[in-house]
Amino acid sequence: MGGTHVGFKVLVTGSASGIGLAITDRLAKAGAAVFATDADGEALRAVAEDHGWPGDRVHTAELDVRESSRWDAAQKAAIGAMDGLDTLINVAGVIHPAWIHELDLEQAQLQVDVNLMGVLRGMRATTAGFVERRRGHVINVASMAALAPIEGIAVYSATKYAVRSLSLAASNELRRKGVAVTVICPDAVRTPMLDRQEAFEQADLVFSGSRELSPQEVADAVLDAMHDRPLEVYLPRHRGWLARLADLFPASATTISDLARRRGHRRRTELLDRVASVAKPQKR
Repeated sequence: MGGTHVGFKVLVTGSASGIGLAITDRLAKAGAAVFATDADGEALRAVAEDHGWPGDRVHTAELDVRESSRWDAAQKAAIGAMDGLDTLINVAGVIHPAWIHELDLEQAQLQVDVNLMGVLRGMRATTAGFVERRRGHVINVASMAALAPIEGIAVYSATKYAVRSLSLAASNELRRKGVAVTVICPDAVRTPMLDRQEAFEQADLVFSGSRELSPQEVADAVLDAMHDRPLEVYLPRHRGWLARLADLFPASATTISDLARRRGHRRRTELLDRVASVAKPQKR
């Protein structure tokens, strides 16, 4: 990924860690004006200082994406700080692996509120202005789970499926008004959220790929999409098409799922063993 993003005025959610942090950092280095947000305002401020984001171009604010009033305030503050807003990048998300029969309903509700309703609230808060100006771009970071349901993380899959559906439908509505919508569907990404899943057998399928993507790879795809404005992006492409195939033939996907789960279980336990060996005190 190369080129400049000078002139872009972007609101990003989830900027304090993982993919959101990588995107915000890339944008800061590419010359864009950024309104970086996160539910953890203290962590966000520490990250901004640590990365040396220029205060005249990168503005930070605490934002709980579950609250419409916070979204309204954030988009107004973003416009005020950057003298405009042309791009919304929805990244903030949560995951709680669980079997359906063992679901904690509060954790399930949290995933719906953040992963789906947070995206919807953000789009509602910003697209009215985009439509009025007949220009703008919404980029929603979904997941490979948006292409085919993944057992063990059924609620997370459902929210990401919905984000993809929302993005595709909204694109058809908004393109006639000069506004683009892109949905990014990455495979497992090495972030703190993924690290927390290593302890859960329910997340075996998440680790079934040959490797995890880096947050920087997703950030590169997002920044490219800001110029190209595609409808969908799969990372990596071959895994995306495999997921789409499994979605087309869900009955036959059972065998594939069983094989993938065994592979994912091996990789997940290897990662756990590696972490344990590093943490184990060494004899002197």
